[in-house]
Amino acid sequence: MTERSGIEIRHLYKIFGRHPERWVKPVQEGMTKEELNDRHDHVLGLRDINLTLAPGEISVIMGLSGSGKSTLIRHINGLIAPTAGEILYDGADVVQMRPRALREFRRTKTAMVFQKFALLPHRTVLENTLYGLDIRHQPREEAEPLARKWIERVGLSGFETNYPSQLSGGMQQRVGLARALANDADILLMDEAFSALDPLIRMDMQKVLLELQEELHKTIVFITHDLDEALRLGDSIAILRDGALEQVGTGQDIVLRPANDYIAEFVREVNRGKVIRADRLLRPRGAEEPAPELRVPGRLVIEKVARAMTQAGVQSATLLDRAGQEIGVVDAGAILSAMVTPAESPAG
Repeated sequence: MTERSGIEIRHLYKIFGRHPERWVKPVQEGMTKEELNDRHDHVLGLRDINLTLAPGEISVIMGLSGSGKSTLIRHINGLIAPTAGEILYDGADVVQMRPRALREFRRTKTAMVFQKFALLPHRTVLENTLYGLDIRHQPREEAEPLARKWIERVGLSGFETNYPSQLSGGMQQRVGLARALANDADILLMDEAFSALDPLIRMDMQKVLLELQEELHKTIVFITHDLDEALRLGDSIAILRDGALEQVGTGQDIVLRPANDYIAEFVREVNRGKVIRADRLLRPRGAEEPAPELRVPGRLVIEKVARAMTQAGVQSATLLDRAGQEIGVVDAGAILSAMVTPAESPAG
């Protein structure tokens, strides 16, 4: 497997206006977004973002409109320059890269999948998939087999000669994903990539992405405003509000321990059974207690474990780690309690 590099974002600020650098220190000292806008005609896009995006994982950045999530993702590949801060990748600061190095970084280390597909209407599915490889001047005899491989992997075999106007929205987004994967970039940036799709197609694309990631282990930064999508896709989730981080953690962390009232309101209607993993509720098996015959992966969400228990007619199950070794037992009572108990009170 290709060794991946993570992304380290340190003390990142973005202020929009004629003289943004003048206002970094006042913002650091507590000037609010409203004061900066009303008194000084500048807009605070991001405030002191410190975030580690782990290698080989899907990091979801979510928030409502205007939270700064799309601004943040565009800093990672240098499409937007910060007012202050660092973005470190493989020991290099993207912010300090000269134009030539930045172009090379974008071409070889990152790929982007957009909400509106961004396909070239005059190019076929195959030609769109080849686009990034053409920019890198990769010989066509090498590039075309790669493009055809990824077209097949995203489920579009037989559509190579079709144009975007002949495809559904979901099919167009599959082309966008194939184009990004054909570049074999370490970092995959996905800005509201599935938001324009109908709900069923959206879920299908989420499934495709998770299946590919199971094999590829790319460093994926996924932007969304949808909490269900974040919980389904994210190894970690960062929630933004007005340009600042409100909470960072796993889906379980955020649902079970919201950091404040804002996050608690966000997760209030979440189906906990689809988020909490069974190993969160495990207990050691007693010395004289026989191992339950039903054996399930500890990483399985409790809704699926409860369904398996019901089908098997049992009240407990043995939990297994990735290697298939027993790690403990989960009981139906613990699952029922976890599914109906409200989230813990916000910290503080």
